[in-house]
Amino acid sequence: MSRNAARGIAGGVLLLLIWEVLARGLSLPAYTLPAVSDILGAVWIHRAPLLAAGWLTAAEALAGYAIGCVAGIGIAVLLVLLPPLRGGLLPVMMAINSVPVAAYSPLVLLWFGIGAASKVVMVALAVGFTIFLSALAGFDRVDRRSADLMRSFGAGHLAILWRLRLPAAMPLIAAGMRVSTVRSLIVAIVTEMLGAYGGLGWIIYQAVVQIDFVQVWSAIVVASALSLSFFGLVGAVERRVIFWK
Repeated sequence: MSRNAARGIAGGVLLLLIWEVLARGLSLPAYTLPAVSDILGAVWIHRAPLLAAGWLTAAEALAGYAIGCVAGIGIAVLLVLLPPLRGGLLPVMMAINSVPVAAYSPLVLLWFGIGAASKVVMVALAVGFTIFLSALAGFDRVDRRSADLMRSFGAGHLAILWRLRLPAAMPLIAAGMRVSTVRSLIVAIVTEMLGAYGGLGWIIYQAVVQIDFVQVWSAIVVASALSLSFFGLVGAVERRVIFWK
């Protein structure tokens, strides 16, 4: 284990201990800040429904994440290969992106229903815009003189994209993908809270209605574990793929 990882774990344990002492020592009510031990106890007691809900939310987030990554990179590649489209399509993309993703939730729920499809679409929208902007910025960071040199040797647009633009854009694309891991789960959970048949967002909404704040925190703990795992997985893949970074 690296020194930074050990420090992070030690800091997390210390934070949880302080949280437990404050909650117990000040006798804080559950709606203010429940004790860590109570939250972990609720996670264990309700482990079966939480696990099932976690799997559903993770599946929705992963499906939307994959679609958003492919769509975002694909649109960025299209604008690079067909520059005339950029002037007309980019302002439209930016205008759509300027509206908070949550604002589209009622329409998406109306069009796709309250099943998993609407959550996948919402996650794909959120992730797609992030990856699109990261990929386009990465493709544009290439030195024009390098591209001109490759053209002088007879390289076409696809060859320049594959051999020059894509390697230069990979660090920014990877950064966008790391940021999108957390965003995908947040969007999935928020959309589930607005309407769903299951998932962590649905559990959180039901717990709030029943004034069961410990259960709310237990679902948040599971969501945090999923988010950290997803983030770590993408980071590990990034370190292996972008070895020159």
